Amino acid sequence: MSERGTQRFDDPDDYAAAFGDARVNLTIMDAGDFTARLTRLKLQHLEAYWCRESLSRIAYISLPPERVALSFPIGRASPLLGGSALRNGNIVLHSPAERMHQRSNGVCQWGMMLFSAKQLANCGEALIGQPITSPRASRVLHPTRAETLKFRSLLKHACHLADSGRNLIGRPEVARALEQEMLHAVVHCLAADDANDVAKTRHRHATVMVRFEEVLTKHIDRKPNMQALCAEVGVAERTLRMYCGEVLGVSPTRYLLLRRLNRARAALRRADPSTATVAEVARNNQFLEFGRFAATYRSIFGELPSTTLQRNSPE
Repeated sequence: MSERGTQRFDDPDDYAAAFGDARVNLTIMDAGDFTARLTRLKLQHLEAYWCRESLSRIAYISLPPERVALSFPIGRASPLLGGSALRNGNIVLHSPAERMHQRSNGVCQWGMMLFSAKQLANCGEALIGQPITSPRASRVLHPTRAETLKFRSLLKHACHLADSGRNLIGRPEVARALEQEMLHAVVHCLAADDANDVAKTRHRHATVMVRFEEVLTKHIDRKPNMQALCAEVGVAERTLRMYCGEVLGVSPTRYLLLRRLNRARAALRRADPSTATVAEVARNNQFLEFGRFAATYRSIFGELPSTTLQRNSPE
């Protein structure tokens, strides 16, 4: 049974929750109203996502352990993976249960696919004489132009069918044929050589940043000092600052502030303005100086927290 369609979002948390087995945590970094369009196609052995977003953000993505996953930029306005820019045509083959940071600098488009590991291995064995499996560390692949164009063409065709008013994908024979074509295109793309020579460095940075996220989650309700934070992560302060600047584009303390502000914004968006107050939401998110909270909030999101809260008022 296939599932498909395009959803439009103006709430980052709702958008992040729409990725199925992949867990996504979004930290918005820009003023303005966030919007996103997510086209999803779920077939028997394959899930495909086409993502279009409007604002700069940092995404912390946790992939499922039992699926083979790949991600790829779409067009020139693509996000950075682990601080590295991907060229249009690159495909990233991810390791099992990988956790990664993906950052955008404004409007961006990107895609992701999740596969049945067994089905992809069998397809690789049949087509190229060897199974396709997840690597121990993510690999950036560079398929030929012809393979990339075929892959993109199939993705666009699949997304068009997912959005079509005609229920073609609802027919089992159409869904099976489309899935088989997409699996074949993916296998040929993944058979390309890996031309990336900094995989070990990237993996080291990603490992440190995952530990950093784990420590931040423990301390999200309070402000750890930098020395204690670095001790828990297990790296020197200079190293953590360098990695955060490279991967996140901001300092560790700035990222923690952004995380807390995003959480406060989500609370304000969901609060009842007839009973909740901005001061209460600020205190619940450990912002104890109300005036500073309001000024910082406005500098990041382009509006006062009271404006966000009042959006829920009945007209």
